[in-house]
Amino acid sequence: MTGKTVLIVDDEASIREMIAVALEMADYNYLEAADAREAHSLIVDKQPDLILLDWMLPGTSGVELARRLKKEEATAEIPIIMLTAKVEEDNKIQGLEVGADDYITKPFSPRELVARLKAVLRRATPAGVESPIEVDGLTLDPIGHRVTTTTGALNIGPTEYRLLQFFMTHQERVYTRSQLLDQVWGGNVYVEERTVDVHIRRLRKALGGQYDHLIQTVRGTGYRFSTRAA
Repeated sequence: MTGKTVLIVDDEASIREMIAVALEMADYNYLEAADAREAHSLIVDKQPDLILLDWMLPGTSGVELARRLKKEEATAEIPIIMLTAKVEEDNKIQGLEVGADDYITKPFSPRELVARLKAVLRRATPAGVESPIEVDGLTLDPIGHRVTTTTGALNIGPTEYRLLQFFMTHQERVYTRSQLLDQVWGGNVYVEERTVDVHIRRLRKALGGQYDHLIQTVRGTGYRFSTRAA
């Protein structure tokens, strides 16, 4: 597997199945949604690496969903390829103006879809983002989505993983609970600030006695990840 996850958003099951087969053959993981509401829920919970988004969806259109995703900080960086039968030039421009990274008109070949998808992912992935991050024997692997130590893999939940990934890529800086909610949970998610404390405790527990000291409480402010003594 490439380790990349693609969300297929299309109300036609046959289209989703065709795309799913193509992605599977190219070693991509995939998720499926039939409408914008289901898609948005999966995007927030699963944070896919790319979204294949049909223009015409029941209820909220694909273009409206794309516009919403690009406005929200937590989802703005996720690349989007619009899928549509609309071939008029102004529709294509509208799709690109709301932030879509590419645009494929139906019918399309699975090979073309995968080639365009790979190209968008290459453009969207900054150098170094896929490289493992290591601190004193604690290693986070963004591709494999694993956290390991010198003694083996850690059992860590998805929210704790995102929290640790944010901390390890933003070391030695203090973040308030509000900032962590925006960066890790997303500014559109309505969660109480004390929820951050709960997940910090879970993260420290998952890290164990050897590494829990890296997550430091800064009294009256928030938290930081540091290898220095608090």
